[in-house]
Amino acid sequence: MRVLIIEDEKRLAQNISQVLIENEGYAVDLSFDGIDGLHMAKSSSYDLIVLDLRLPGMHGLDILKTLRAQRNTTPVLILTACDTPSDVVKGLDCGSDDYLTKPFDIGEFVARCKALIRRSYGKANPIMTIGPLIMDTLTRKVTINGKHIILSSMEYHTLEYLALRAGQVVSKEELLEHLYDFNWERFSNVIEVYVSTLRKKIDPQKKYNLYSFHMGLSS
Repeated sequence: MRVLIIEDEKRLAQNISQVLIENEGYAVDLSFDGIDGLHMAKSSSYDLIVLDLRLPGMHGLDILKTLRAQRNTTPVLILTACDTPSDVVKGLDCGSDDYLTKPFDIGEFVARCKALIRRSYGKANPIMTIGPLIMDTLTRKVTINGKHIILSSMEYHTLEYLALRAGQVVSKEELLEHLYDFNWERFSNVIEVYVSTLRKKIDPQKKYNLYSFHMGLSS
């Protein structure tokens, strides 16, 4: 998953970015300025935007209003030191999907991020079932008819994104954009390798006809 963090407290932004990258395997882009953050949000496709309110250059609520006016439906989690009921209402009324006040528990932050991403793809349940394939996004355990399938970190995240988009054709470019940061172009030749390896691991003999679930790539 690819996340944009727009937060002018650099240490906080870098700390939560590190957690999302190292613990969850997410691709994370950072912006420390409101104007730059809005430009990044409009220029690239993200699975989640983590947004501070009091930003230099442009207020977080103005960023949110602009994105929603342009029909950008990316889920937005507001992070702010403002915690009055009116602040919460303003954020929600402007189109935020969730709200977390500083200081916050990092475990709760990660859980909210994961829940927002799942819900944005219509998968509120952390356990995704596609025919015989079951993915537990909390434990990252993948089974087929009860048999545990061992996947590398990138194989898991590739499969998770495809599972979230089950029933749809996913292009190579889309996968790269959502699994890597701004340097994703240099990985363009390896995504086929991950998908090929996945196919061999989850259905080596095409026993379960998993291709019928459209978990594949368009050219």
